Amino acid sequence: MSESTHYGACNLCEAICGLEFRVRDGRIVSIRGDERDPLSRGHICPKAVALQDLHEDPDRLRKPVKRVGEQWQEISWAQAFTEIAQKTAAIRRAHGNNSIAVYAGNPSVHNWGNLTHSPQLFSPLKTRNRYSATSVDQLPHHLVAMWLYGHQLMLPVPDIDRSDYILMLGANPMASNGSLWTVPDFRERLKALQARGGKLVLIDPRRTETAQLASAHHFIRPGSDAALLLALLQVLLNEHGLRPRRLAPLVEGLDEVAAQLEAYTPERAARVTGISAEAIRGIADELRTARAAAVYGRMGVSVQAFGTVCQWAIALLNIVTDNLDREGGLMFPQPAFDLVADAGKRGHMGVWQSRVRGLPEFGGELPVAALAEEILTPGEGQVRALYTVAGNPVLSTPNGRQLEKALAGLELMVSIDCFCNETTRFAHYILPPTSRLEHDHYDIIFHHLAVRNTVKYSPAVLPKPAGALHDWEIFARLGRRLRAELGAQGSLFKRLGNEILARLPPHRLLDIALRMGPYGRKSAHKLTLAKLRARPEGIDLGALRSCLPQRLKTKNRRIAVAVPAVLADLARLDAHLGAQEAAVPGAEELWLIGRRHVRSNNSWMHNAQRLVKGKPRHQLFMHPQDLAARGIADGARVSVRSRVGAVEVEVQATEDIMRGVVSLPHGWGHARSGVRLRIAREQGGQSINDLTDEQALDALSGNAALNGLAVRVSAAA
Repeated sequence: MSESTHYGACNLCEAICGLEFRVRDGRIVSIRGDERDPLSRGHICPKAVALQDLHEDPDRLRKPVKRVGEQWQEISWAQAFTEIAQKTAAIRRAHGNNSIAVYAGNPSVHNWGNLTHSPQLFSPLKTRNRYSATSVDQLPHHLVAMWLYGHQLMLPVPDIDRSDYILMLGANPMASNGSLWTVPDFRERLKALQARGGKLVLIDPRRTETAQLASAHHFIRPGSDAALLLALLQVLLNEHGLRPRRLAPLVEGLDEVAAQLEAYTPERAARVTGISAEAIRGIADELRTARAAAVYGRMGVSVQAFGTVCQWAIALLNIVTDNLDREGGLMFPQPAFDLVADAGKRGHMGVWQSRVRGLPEFGGELPVAALAEEILTPGEGQVRALYTVAGNPVLSTPNGRQLEKALAGLELMVSIDCFCNETTRFAHYILPPTSRLEHDHYDIIFHHLAVRNTVKYSPAVLPKPAGALHDWEIFARLGRRLRAELGAQGSLFKRLGNEILARLPPHRLLDIALRMGPYGRKSAHKLTLAKLRARPEGIDLGALRSCLPQRLKTKNRRIAVAVPAVLADLARLDAHLGAQEAAVPGAEELWLIGRRHVRSNNSWMHNAQRLVKGKPRHQLFMHPQDLAARGIADGARVSVRSRVGAVEVEVQATEDIMRGVVSLPHGWGHARSGVRLRIAREQGGQSINDLTDEQALDALSGNAALNGLAVRVSAAA
């Protein structure tokens, strides 16, 4: 009997918690938090323990499969790569570059092989039809970061460990462990903030797990957050005449903004938000007088019709109160593998548009709400082939039933994924990479969002099985085969470059990035991969520190807050607010919002028994008075209808949700034909994205407006 201990980080969510693995005779016998990890400090959530379940899941694919009729056949990697390359090349020759589309799911950014080597496969395609989960999630954040700070990844985070006051909107870090905010052990960090006399004020249509711990909670009508945020700005800028002092040399355009916001009074906001004018002015005063404060908004304010206005207003609240780039305020992490230093990734918008609806690209990606119509609409440029990577857009993007119809008609679909899920069941080929425990990992993205500067490398816990391929190897080998089939070899220099990158594993690229990065050979730390291997618990690089003047990437090295596109969008907001003022809570239509749970992670954690056991968590939440008004009993089956479809689901009465609002969790709805996820299929539940509308977008960014959708609820027939 052999037993060993391994250390690494969980990459199932953004918290990247440090873990200790005990392995006996090649099997995991325990997973627990690593108390030496300088970021997570021993914290662990149920998802991390389920890493063993994901690895051992009998439904997980271990070899490439090809769909033949209604059956799946295991094939060799060589056969898969040859057939896929030949079919892809034939489609491109017949129909052009843009006839092939690519979709990257949320797990792609949690797995570094996807980030380092996916260009090896997708760059030769030269397609403009690229999509990802970004546009059903955080696209407004990136757009505002590009406009204000000059780089799409300059996303500041609340410095909770030194803050005295946090205003949080539409976020639930008790369930998410942070979102665009790597904040493991949020509960203890919040307790510490409150113990030193600080406050967390939460704005949300639901009394969430985080709201139950907050110092104060205010219900807000879904989709009205922009009115609240602009009213707070109006009070600070116009009623108090507040202007930043410390940031004054960097900021321009505040007077123009102030003039545009005169009509956004707390009284007007109160009529549409449900939060009193007195409470709004009180929050403004708390922001103005706090020693160190941060305003943070996440999914609830991002995935709505005015997500970009909301994120712009949040940024301005932190700037106006002089809380940007200061201890206890909103700060910019400085990671060891620093993508912000890459000027080529700053971001761009509107360089091209989608074929059918004319939606603008951002950072080389089109809004995923356009994907189905690009497949279904005939004509030049129609999408005929699709590659998906670690994604499940049928459950994750609006109007999933329409996307199902589109996927069923593709000439070729290739999925790099470990499971036959609601999306990949339509694939002609599924290529499964090794499991999380069979490959090494370094978190490239979420160190850019962490509450402390740390660095950690995670070696593989278990050996790579014979005949298996890591995700980066799939990208590199299929990409090489595709380039040969397309004849897309380019110059000798380019061919050599591609070949070198294809052969370099991610850990070699990491070593180069560490040596060249801010803590590399020119710093006192002199980080290398060897040093990270010697410190498996991770290395603490210190608390967040002021760095904005050095990291600012705008052309004139200033922050121009009067963004023309945002100011122009206020006319659309005015019309929307007028319609909301006339709406009556509890009338025939209700506002639909999503929700998340700490034991769930989007659509792909429901096949682990230890995570789904216990009481069902996929009911429709509804206020008792709204149920009574419709003559519906608690626990009954109800029909929920929107423009695009209807679902039947069990309803649960709760006063933890605002009157006039209903909540359905994201990621369920697994009982579809062809899905090979035994435990998930048994759970029941419905997909909220069978109700969300692909036509409902934030007009500025193209992000899907998933929250605040009007629905009708009635007793099921």
